Amino acid sequence: MIYNHSSESMPEVENESVHLIVTSPPYPMIAKWDELPLFVEGRENFIIDKIDFAYQHSKLQRIWEECKRVLVKGGIACINIGDATRSIDKEFCCYPNYAMVTITLFKMGFTPLVPIIWRKISNRPNAFLGSGMIPPNGYIAQDCEYIGIYRKGNRRVFKPHDIQRYASEFTKEERDVWFQQVWQIPGAMGAKATSAFPAEVPKRLIQMFSCLDETVLDPFSGTGTTSKVCEELERKFIGYEIKEN
Repeated sequence: MIYNHSSESMPEVENESVHLIVTSPPYPMIAKWDELPLFVEGRENFIIDKIDFAYQHSKLQRIWEECKRVLVKGGIACINIGDATRSIDKEFCCYPNYAMVTITLFKMGFTPLVPIIWRKISNRPNAFLGSGMIPPNGYIAQDCEYIGIYRKGNRRVFKPHDIQRYASEFTKEERDVWFQQVWQIPGAMGAKATSAFPAEVPKRLIQMFSCLDETVLDPFSGTGTTSKVCEELERKFIGYEIKEN
């Protein structure tokens, strides 16, 4: 089920009824999101300043609070987010989105777990930014994003030999790949326009952190990648997306 309104409020979802959240929000300080309704509310103009970094994260926090409400005890939130690089007033800066999300969720009572570093395979012949071969004003190429993993409280409790849990078992080969900290997965086709992540990302996360027939939520549903994967993996799905198309 996908609802066409902002996930700042999710009245359709009962308290502690979602087992897993898999999502990728709009990244604060990325230029294409500057005029997103969520980020412009209460702002007098569209001129972006450094203070918008904290402001935009404060807007996302309203959604993280709803996510905490609907998650079961021990439920997991997997949040794919990248840091933002841009120049404001001719000063280049890396805005640490993953760090800010992690601090925000930690203060809210979530337990941060070891994140996944998603290295997007790229065909770029040269990603260097800066002043050629002369130090010291070059910038590190940005080719990784994060998948933060946050748990609501302590681990989930199951009855011994729970049938549903054991039916959801993955293989040793899958475990050995999925639970490494660095994932090398190509980005989705057309992702620059749609901001979609490739199906392989939610496919792994859903099997790692949920059981068959459990409920997965994506508060930024976008093109519906998580929804499609849930259907394939026999999970229930709830999504929110402000754009009807």
